[in-house]
Amino acid sequence: MNTHKKYIQRCIELAKKGLGTTYPNPLVGSVIVYGGKIIGEGWHRKAGTDHAEVVAINSVTDKQLLEESTLYVNLEPCSHFGKTPPCADLIIKYKIPNVVIGTTDPNPLVAGNGIKKLFDKGINVTVGVLEKECIELNKRFFTYVNQNRPYIILKWAQSADGFIAPPPQTRDTNSAVWISGERSRQLVHKWRTEENAIMIGTNTAVADNPQLTARDYFGNHPVRIVLDRSLRIPKENHIFDSHSKTIVVSIEPCVHDHAFCETMNFAGDVVKQLLSIMYKHEITSVIIEGGTKTLQTFIDADIWDEMRIFRGELFLTDGIQAPSLKAKPVERAMIGKDELLIFKR
Repeated sequence: MNTHKKYIQRCIELAKKGLGTTYPNPLVGSVIVYGGKIIGEGWHRKAGTDHAEVVAINSVTDKQLLEESTLYVNLEPCSHFGKTPPCADLIIKYKIPNVVIGTTDPNPLVAGNGIKKLFDKGINVTVGVLEKECIELNKRFFTYVNQNRPYIILKWAQSADGFIAPPPQTRDTNSAVWISGERSRQLVHKWRTEENAIMIGTNTAVADNPQLTARDYFGNHPVRIVLDRSLRIPKENHIFDSHSKTIVVSIEPCVHDHAFCETMNFAGDVVKQLLSIMYKHEITSVIIEGGTKTLQTFIDADIWDEMRIFRGELFLTDGIQAPSLKAKPVERAMIGKDELLIFKR
């Protein structure tokens, strides 16, 4: 691995520390190198706080060294005033002569302008180091900016014989049937801390009364989105508690103490309308954990980015069939006694 790749890889490692806390902003890490040694580094922690380049520059004790240093960052420095001043201006202020960038920023407010601003000031700019890895790191942000929708993860657990739940008439929320094991459930809670939102349908909300939090793992709870076409979900259900923001999507306007209400035409293009609602709320990524009907709607519309399917040992022999899909997994892993299948576009 050459020198540039080594330090951009370090930027990626730092950026990952912000997974689940920076949205709607991207994941960004930065390091500053002088004489072959890192003298400063940082990462973006939360929207509205200092960007990675600012944190890295501020961490350098002897600022005079910056005039002979190289700044590395996985995403193009911003060039506009948002909640914080432009990072490109700070780089110019401290006369940092060399900047190495993993990939350009797709945000129209940046999109090459940060690079141009640095270049125009005589700074030596290198772009495209570990570009593929840098884009993968910010797949959520790139999807949100380029496609005006969140990064979509479909997730479910199915029995060994292809059912996601027992027959409706036999379901009892007081004695739920767990298809996946404890380790798989903890992993799901970890995933919830990494994504911006989680969504389910009415039937799942009524039958299971889920909390949709990350209570079994340390981190932020996701925004909860629930489809409640006819407002059938009891207001005392967990989905309406104050643990996290909740968005209710229904035909008619509704009123909830701890929820935002959005309306849509359920006879129209459901997926398109849902994506518009999520984009309005600046949802950059969502895990869809709904029942078969909700999941199949996105599969049939061919609008998804990942699928994560747990296949348990349990045989149900009857019940609600798992979604139908024509795709092959790109990754398999054993999580306890469950097989995890990962599908990607």
